[in-house]
Amino acid sequence: MVKVDIELCTGCGVCEEACPFGAIKVQDDVASIDERCNLCGACVDVCSFEAISIQGLRKTGGEGNDHKGVWVFAEQRNGKIASVVLELLGEGRKLADKLGVDLSAVFFGDSVEMQTNELISYGADKVYVADAPILRDFNDEIYSKVLVDLINEYKPEIVLSGATAVGRSFIPEVSARLETGLTADCTALDIDTERRILLQTRPAFGGNIMATIICPDERPQMATVRHKVMKKATYDTNRKGEVIKKDINGYGVNLRTKVLEVVEEIGETVNIAEADVIVSGGRGLQEPKNFKLIEELAKILGGAVGASRGAVDAGWIPYSHQVGQTGKTVCPKLYIACGISGAVQHLVGMQSSDVIVAINIDKDAPIFDVATFGIAGDVFEVVPVLIKRFNEIRG
Repeated sequence: MVKVDIELCTGCGVCEEACPFGAIKVQDDVASIDERCNLCGACVDVCSFEAISIQGLRKTGGEGNDHKGVWVFAEQRNGKIASVVLELLGEGRKLADKLGVDLSAVFFGDSVEMQTNELISYGADKVYVADAPILRDFNDEIYSKVLVDLINEYKPEIVLSGATAVGRSFIPEVSARLETGLTADCTALDIDTERRILLQTRPAFGGNIMATIICPDERPQMATVRHKVMKKATYDTNRKGEVIKKDINGYGVNLRTKVLEVVEEIGETVNIAEADVIVSGGRGLQEPKNFKLIEELAKILGGAVGASRGAVDAGWIPYSHQVGQTGKTVCPKLYIACGISGAVQHLVGMQSSDVIVAINIDKDAPIFDVATFGIAGDVFEVVPVLIKRFNEIRG
């Protein structure tokens, strides 16, 4: 919390001007701080009278701290390791190598111990495994408790999880219990090797800018990462690693909730996140009927149909097709963007594709900045030519 020493405060108002959140008001010649304060410390830095201080924060970062290692939470469903975990192991390997530390996976489930070798083959040096019937189905209470206990015992400096329904459900609770920071929905990660700080990049302000967030003082540094924005780790059956078992006997005694039944629903007919080829359309298509061009090209290529947020918001195509920050993050082998200008919100969701082909009449459109190949032309002229040519190739 932020404390104001009323004996030292002169009511000068410098802190009020410095506060970026408008949380400080000077009343009766004394600064008062309301609930909008987020403990950024700007007021502490500008107060020449040392009347303002932040209390209760643990300073565990920087030199001399005892937190070492990069951890990846290895999410599973029905015993199958989630594909986002393989992407996190690939990125985690890079981070761990830069820091000169081990990369570890944390694996919860029932009868999953045999799969620890899979995690090691994908890059983990150690696997912390909690294997028990109570962990078969996800329960945020027990998952949070087990992960918090492991972190407190082994003290990693970085903990990563997928920004999935599971990760978004319990990782914030873990960070709150540990009193450390958490950056959600990251699209890029890097390391400031000099300060051993995780650089966590994510879209901000509605996807209009990319912000890089740091957690300089608290440990572990925690982030959830969007699916399909990073490359999957390389598989190597020759890798060797250590398996560390966590005994959770007695953990389920005081649980307030339990899973009675898991009912699987029929999923969306469109699963663009797993497609190898995606043809996407944007507002440049002008009206919904023109999506038939996109559908035809996608069908010839054996791909799926995607769309920009603008096309979805206009009601031209269902939300299940949306690519971008507020839609699906995709990483196909081929992504064809038709009539999409390339707003940051859309680029976040597709820029890691292997090959990007952009078709736009505006040669200065931002989409060309990330495109492997760009065609500056009318989508209604270019796409029919592509359809004709691919048909000819197919015979």
